[in-house]
Amino acid sequence: MVVLSQPVALDNHISVIPTYTPVPVFTSQPIPVVDLTDPEAKTLIVKACEEFGFFKVVNHGVRADLMTRLEQEAIRFFALPQSLKNQAGPPEPYGYGSKRIGPNGDVGWIEYILLNANPQLSTPKTSDVFGQTPQIFREAVDEYMHELKEVSCKVLGMVTEGLGIEPRDTLSKMVRDEKSDSCLRLNHYPTAEEEAENMVKVGFGEHTDPQIISVLRSNDTAGLQICMKDGSCWVAVPPDHSSFFIIVGDALQVMTNGRFKSVKHRVLADTRRSRVSMIYFGGPPLSEKIAPLSCLVPNQEDWLYKEFTWSQYKSSAYKSKLGDYRLGLFEKQPLLTHMSNE
Repeated sequence: MVVLSQPVALDNHISVIPTYTPVPVFTSQPIPVVDLTDPEAKTLIVKACEEFGFFKVVNHGVRADLMTRLEQEAIRFFALPQSLKNQAGPPEPYGYGSKRIGPNGDVGWIEYILLNANPQLSTPKTSDVFGQTPQIFREAVDEYMHELKEVSCKVLGMVTEGLGIEPRDTLSKMVRDEKSDSCLRLNHYPTAEEEAENMVKVGFGEHTDPQIISVLRSNDTAGLQICMKDGSCWVAVPPDHSSFFIIVGDALQVMTNGRFKSVKHRVLADTRRSRVSMIYFGGPPLSEKIAPLSCLVPNQEDWLYKEFTWSQYKSSAYKSKLGDYRLGLFEKQPLLTHMSNE
């Protein structure tokens, strides 16, 4: 449960940062780990997506120096004077943002940069981000997004192989498409003092990711938690700066007709160390139709979701609150049958 602490001034529109009264969080629950070079990786990935909607990958092939370089450049940007950072905001939705998460009143102890992965869709706000930084930052972002697209497509290829989906590029081709609506988010959670005894600031409130797949990497600061599929408890995710964490998105839940679950997750601010995370969101083109895959669910009467385009879902998600169950609007409602005694 999220409760509100004493107001903390942010800007003319937001006057509070939510705080959280901790409840027991399981730290012993093992997070699935998949070695992408393991011949059984596809089987382990499917199992992890079914049971958790979340897993860690190792031996992913992305150079450690690239991850470190982008993190350092992000830290350098976030260390700029606030007046310079504000020139790249507010996000629309791309650009620099602080405290405010989306347009519907959600706030957190966070500042961030959101960048579109498609250079053809560059906006003035994203140009302003790089206008405040050396060229090395843009180069690191471009190279990182290229590498993370490859990791996303590799994982999605293993998903299709593990589920027996044909053709094998059914999922990965959406992310590879030149019109793919993928993006990169760089989050900075400053060190946060506890508001009161046994209360901590919420960095990013609980939510699911709307895209197909998310690939997350952070520094060695804790704070990320995932909710178990049955909603029974939260599990703390031990940080690992050398690995990636894969998150099932809403679109993949729909395409597997609920076999995979889009996992709820959140970030609590640390009282001792700042946290930096880098998340690549693999999304389809805006015109792509999202529906249960016919090879998995041949009979449309068995579909749990209506067909929609990614543009429709993205627009709907953008209008929602962070913690809303966005897929509810797209679920097929069971037909009501009226029995007659006549």
